[in-house]
Amino acid sequence: MPRFDDLIHQPVRLRIMAALAALPPDASLDFTALRDMLDVTDGNLSTHLSKLENAGYIQVEKTFVMRRPKTFVSITEAGRRAFEEHVAALQELLNLSSSSGKTG
Repeated sequence: MPRFDDLIHQPVRLRIMAALAALPPDASLDFTALRDMLDVTDGNLSTHLSKLENAGYIQVEKTFVMRRPKTFVSITEAGRRAFEEHVAALQELLNLSSSSGKTG
């Protein structure tokens, strides 16, 4: 039975994980693009990324592009598995909810 992940369940972190899980394996998103996609502040995004990184769900890479600092974020295999299990738990809940509303 799939289980909810309390860390991923928070709305902004769920959206971060969904955006990263939609990428091909080994792909990453630029911090600025992710921030704009989610419509959050730099500080808010940084806080959520730190929590996900500490859990081993994402990888944050800081580098320089044309002598300017850039931060790239990618999902790890552990993060992808955790996200997929969380989504399965949500789907199971939705299936239970929709089947309980049916009359027989």
